[in-house]
Amino acid sequence: MTPTAADGRPTLPRVPIRLAGQIAAGARMLSLDGHDDFNQGQISARMPGSDTFFIKNALCGFDEATPDQIVAASIAADAPVDPLAPPELPLHQAIYRARPDVNGIVHSHAPHTLVFGATDLELRPVSHDGAHFTGALGLFTQTSNTVLDQETGDAIAESLGDAEGILLRNHGGVIVGKSVRHAAVFATVLERACRLQLLAEQSGAPYTWASETDVALKRDFIYADLSVRSYWDYAVRRIRRVWPEAATW
Repeated sequence: MTPTAADGRPTLPRVPIRLAGQIAAGARMLSLDGHDDFNQGQISARMPGSDTFFIKNALCGFDEATPDQIVAASIAADAPVDPLAPPELPLHQAIYRARPDVNGIVHSHAPHTLVFGATDLELRPVSHDGAHFTGALGLFTQTSNTVLDQETGDAIAESLGDAEGILLRNHGGVIVGKSVRHAAVFATVLERACRLQLLAEQSGAPYTWASETDVALKRDFIYADLSVRSYWDYAVRRIRRVWPEAATW
């Protein structure tokens, strides 16, 4: 339900401190992985079962995100919108409406993910990274423009289906997860998978990729929840080495 003020008008809730810290840490993680594109791109999270989510504001880049630069939003298209909410809010609203299992979303213009989405290549499990997205990566081709309206957001959510992510042709990627930690980790995984396959393609030599059996084994071990948590914890330690102030988040 959308919170209301004393006069009955709908309002937006406060941003939970712990979740804001995770979103900010995820944004810094994406920056270290090369997802920066001025202040463009978003990372968002919600509590399971909630109609409210929290998202990096429109003015700050991934590399400068802090917990106090996270704003609240509702999955309802007609809900109040924070003045600092990013213009691509409809993308996140649509996916959260369509996917109750999703509690974290990353949309970025990571260069190798963007270039890969400009091709008709099928993502192969050339590395461990590709295994997570094998058969679980969509492609949206209706427009390459900024997602400014609910209709486009809904179309992307429909194309995403129950996949782990979707490439937006000439516009980067959208990666989802059961938490913001999963979404941030898998956004870095996808960027590496795309980069390594593009390198294999560029070599001009025939190349191979993991078997279906190995893909299943890698998903069960390398990308199990416990493994993802360890990758997240490593990323947070790295963030704190680069930006010591993040230790207070």
